[in-house]
This record gives sequence, C-alpha cells and structure tokens, in this order.
Amino acid sequence: MRRVADPTVMFPEAEGWSAWPAPAKLNLFLQITGRRPDGYHTLQTVFRLLDWGDTVYLRMRGDGGIRRLGESAEGVVEADDLMVKAAKSLKKESNIAQGVDIGVKKRIPSGGGFGGGSSDAATVLVALNRLWGLDWPTDSIARLGLSLGADVPVFVHGQNAWAEGVGDVITPIDLPPAWYVLAFPGVHAPTAGLFQAEDLTRDSAPATIANFLSGSLSGNAFEPVLRKRENAVDSVLNALSAIGTPRLTGSGSGCFVEFATRDEAMDALQRLPAQLDARVAEGAARSPLLDALERRS
Repeated sequence: MRRVADPTVMFPEAEGWSAWPAPAKLNLFLQITGRRPDGYHTLQTVFRLLDWGDTVYLRMRGDGGIRRLGESAEGVVEADDLMVKAAKSLKKESNIAQGVDIGVKKRIPSGGGFGGGSSDAATVLVALNRLWGLDWPTDSIARLGLSLGADVPVFVHGQNAWAEGVGDVITPIDLPPAWYVLAFPGVHAPTAGLFQAEDLTRDSAPATIANFLSGSLSGNAFEPVLRKRENAVDSVLNALSAIGTPRLTGSGSGCFVEFATRDEAMDALQRLPAQLDARVAEGAARSPLLDALERRS
C-alpha cells in the first residue's frame, strides 16, 4: 500500500482538527436472492466490523465551505469523493451555515470490498452530526447515508449486523471474538460489472440468521465469478487455502481467513508468501466510531 504523509503533521489538533475512526468491514457471507424491478439486486449478508481502518479528520469552517485537503482514495476527484458528498448532503438537509475541511488517512485499499469509501462517508455524517450540534437520531443519519451507498447505513449504526434488501435492512447480531488475516490482491473489482455477470447466481434460497449462526452459510456469490475474471484473486485465495478456509469480502477483491485468537492469526500470517500483501486485524464488537463519540460526550 502506498505511503502517506504523517496525519499528525497534516491535520494537527492544535489547528482545530479532530480525528475520527472509519473502520473496515468484512462480509462473512453474501448471497443474492433476487432482483427488483428497478434492477437492484436483493441480497443477504453479515457485516463484521474491524478494529482497523481509515482515520477521517475534520475541522470546522465558519464560511460554510466544504473542501477536502490532503490525500484521497486513488483516482477519486474531490467532487466524487463520498466524504465530500456526505458533508454536502448533511449541510443541505440540515440547512446549517457551518462548513468543514475534510482530510483522511487511507489504510483500507480501494476496490477491496472492505467498505473504505462507505465507512469514510458514514464517519463524516456521524461526526458532523455531533460537531455541528444537529443531534439527529441515528436512523435519520442512516437514511441520508443510504442515498450515498448501500453499505453506509451499517457503518452509521456501528453494529455487526445481518443485512437484507439491498443491504439496507439491518438487524444487529452478536458475533464471537475473532481475528482475521486480510489479503489484498491489488486489483480493483468492478462491482457494477460483477452484478451484471451472466454466471452470477441470483436466485439463492433466502436464509435466516439461525442458518448463519449454525455455520451453514459462509460463501460469497461473487467469488466464483471474480476468480474466473481476475487471476490475482484466484492466486490469493489459493495461497490463503494453506492457512485455513479463505473467503471473499463483499463484491471486492479482498480476501480473508478467520481465526479464534490473535496468536493463531499471526502464526498463519507468517506462513504466507512474503510477497503477499496481507495483515492481521481484529473483529470489533462494535464500531470504534461509537467509542470515539462516547469519549467526546
């Protein structure tokens, strides 16, 4: 992953910046159950939040302006940045005069299916709701977030969740402690193209939370499609099979293997090829963004 400037230099607290976590996520399973008349696919999945991700930096502006400073996701211009869109949407809907400068330290790779862009946008919405003194209820913020992307609401709610619909019908779920080896093939999965793939399974029988908790659900509908189209993804999944049962996350190219303890995950990481871009991350009981909000109460 590319190096970035030290955020303590770029966004110092002494100059009015505040730091807010934007955690990554995993889809512990994902299946598509149908297609709506408007073309959107209905799915079922379980979102697992991680205690690792990006950091979003915010600084209030009195002139009403909204601007992005510093780095961004690769190739994303300011006008298309979900963080900027999130701030503009919240400002418009709340009719508030204040503005904000936005910065980010990117750790979550783009196109990996780890939810980086959606999580960054959710963090902007949640943090600005506090910093601008709006006091909107979480459900209202989540509804606004849904207009930015189907994954945004789960990050707004900040809980591990069973999700249905287009990913927006969320039921909180308790998950056991776990650690994960994450691997990044280095390719940007074309989500729109994958959804249109002829060999994508779109008619899986609807499952229940009980099915998932029993261990009978763990696959990802996009995995066989993406393995055929991206040799790098197939190679990484094959490499991970030496340490456990590899899975794809979301509709991205990122892969992971689950372990019960940190020691097991670290030992597995050491057994992977040195050239593989991989790391260990802990599953979170809830979003670290909620902890940050509580510390500022």
